[in-house]
Amino acid sequence: MKMRAGELGGVVLFFALVLGGGLIIGFVTAPGAWYATLSKPPFSPPSWIFAPVWSTLYIMIAIAGWRVWRDGRNSAPMRLWWGQLALNFVWTPIFFLGHRIDIALGVIVLLLITIIGFIMITWRQDKIASLLFAPYAAWVAFALVLNGAIWLLN
Repeated sequence: MKMRAGELGGVVLFFALVLGGGLIIGFVTAPGAWYATLSKPPFSPPSWIFAPVWSTLYIMIAIAGWRVWRDGRNSAPMRLWWGQLALNFVWTPIFFLGHRIDIALGVIVLLLITIIGFIMITWRQDKIASLLFAPYAAWVAFALVLNGAIWLLN
C-alpha cells in the first residue's frame, strides 16, 4: 500500500493518538512507591526497558491502525484495533492507580485475545498490519505472565 495524496494527516493523527495517549497515560500513572514494594518474579525486566519497548510498539500499533483505517473505517479489523487500544489504555490506570492486580490481569487477557484476533483477521487483507502486531502480541503475552506472577506473589 502506497501512501495516497492527503494521507499524511491521517497517519499523523494515528501517531498523535497512540503515542500521545500512551505517553500521557504513562506519565500520569508512573509506577510509584506501591509498585516498588510489590514482590516481583525473577524474570521481571528492569524498569528502564518499558519506555523504549512501548514507544516502539506504539509506533507499530499506530501504523497498523492507520493501514486498516484506510481500508475501512467501520470494518471488523478497525473495531478490533479500537478495542485493543482501549484495553491497552485502561490496563495501566487499573494496575498502577487502582492497585487492582486481579482486574488488570483480566484486562490483559482480553487485550491479548483482541490482539490475536486483529492479527488473524488482518492476515489476508493486510499482512503488514498483521505482522506489525506480532511483537505487540509477544510483549503483551509476556506482560500477562508478569502480571499473573505479581498477582500470585502479592
